[in-house]
Amino acid sequence: MNPQAKLIFALSLTLGTTLTISSNHWIMAWTGLEINTLAILPLISKSHHPRAIEAATKYFLVQAAASALVLFSSMTNAWHTGQWDITQLSHPTSCLILTVALAMKLGLVPFHFWFPEVLQGSSLIVGLLLSTLMKFPPITLLYLTSPSLKPSILMTMAILSAALGGWMGLNQTQTRKILAFSSISHLGWMAIIIAYSPKLALLNFYLYTLMTAAVFLSLNSIKALKLSTLMTTWTKTPSLNAILLLTLLSLAGLPPLTGFLPKWLIIQELTKQEVALAATIIALLSLLGLFFYLRLAYCATITLPPHTTNHMKQWYNTKPTNTMVAVLTTMSLMLLPISPIILAVV
Repeated sequence: MNPQAKLIFALSLTLGTTLTISSNHWIMAWTGLEINTLAILPLISKSHHPRAIEAATKYFLVQAAASALVLFSSMTNAWHTGQWDITQLSHPTSCLILTVALAMKLGLVPFHFWFPEVLQGSSLIVGLLLSTLMKFPPITLLYLTSPSLKPSILMTMAILSAALGGWMGLNQTQTRKILAFSSISHLGWMAIIIAYSPKLALLNFYLYTLMTAAVFLSLNSIKALKLSTLMTTWTKTPSLNAILLLTLLSLAGLPPLTGFLPKWLIIQELTKQEVALAATIIALLSLLGLFFYLRLAYCATITLPPHTTNHMKQWYNTKPTNTMVAVLTTMSLMLLPISPIILAVV
């Protein structure tokens, strides 16, 4: 793909995201979502591999259906109330349809089936965009409409997402699929709290984006698409592998790393809202995620491949690590001590 085309698609993604997150009118928000979808499709299918074409087709069909539901929801609300303002969503049917539409956009259970397959058919950089930037406009719409949505439906989807994201990630050998199920699990944490504390859900999304970007860029720099490849990269970039171990543990939510902060605050807020049972269930379900993060970390740093004769050791990489990876991994590990400042800003 030539640089001019890449520039156009990057600008379109920026335009679509900005349009959705800054609009008050449903039609403008819907337009932004459509621009985003059309801009990411060529990036998914640029390798011309059958799996990439399949991923782009699946992504287009799901996102088109979800966009149609967003439009239908807003039109139903406008028909009954005369309001096109995003924050004035009050009709019960519109709220239900919008919850389904945004769950499809984000990949929440039970509308998650497309996400691991699309991520597996994309490159690591496009997978990073799908896991972070493409989730930002739907999360923003969820944030703006959260007072109108039913907490019981969101909580059910959140607990199912945390359970299924953890459970399905256990048996995977492809790093992109593992990160896809990790994303579904993290979205469960965001969905469970958004009805009670929308700002906390956004903070969780920002920190998740930070840690996921660090993991994706680290995996991209060592070209690790499978666990078997990850096992042999310790000879190539030992320092990056050691940092990747800690970043994965941060993504799992272990103290004293950054990933512990959102989980701690969400459990605290749920307990204050007298839904301690839901807090207990989702905290226990995060142990499933911890298992496959530990498995990734174990493969990255500790394990030798079982058949050393079949695996060529890679040459030690003398090139310096990307500055972006260094900054993101540092932030993924070090933000917990300054959490009072973060909470004051948010």
